[in-house]
Amino acid sequence: MAITDSIARLASTIITSIHTRLELISVELEEELARFSTYLLWSLVALACAGIAVLLLILLVVAVFWDTHRFLVLGLLIGLFASTAVGLAYWLRNAIRQKPRLLAHSLAELRRDSDSLSGDTATSEHHAAEK
Repeated sequence: MAITDSIARLASTIITSIHTRLELISVELEEELARFSTYLLWSLVALACAGIAVLLLILLVVAVFWDTHRFLVLGLLIGLFASTAVGLAYWLRNAIRQKPRLLAHSLAELRRDSDSLSGDTATSEHHAAEK
């Protein structure tokens, strides 16, 4: 009877641990989705407002210089917006590369669980030192 009780307790502990980790994964996914949705919505609003403002500004500048230097002004504005687009694309690429990995906390917890179940203290210490 003692062995079956021990096996039952071990199975219960494992199931509880897996359940906790799955809940953590679920919470992280929900947070990431909410964060992404918020970023996307406000980015679209900002882009729409900025687009309207830029178009009106371009129209104003071209109208002011229509009789004298319209081609120069249009060339400068094209250069300005092209360089801004390149700069923003570079910034966005770096931001995407440096963002935290999806489910990083869940993976770290699962790694610690695996290390503690296997009794591998050297691996646990190595992963703790990486952080």
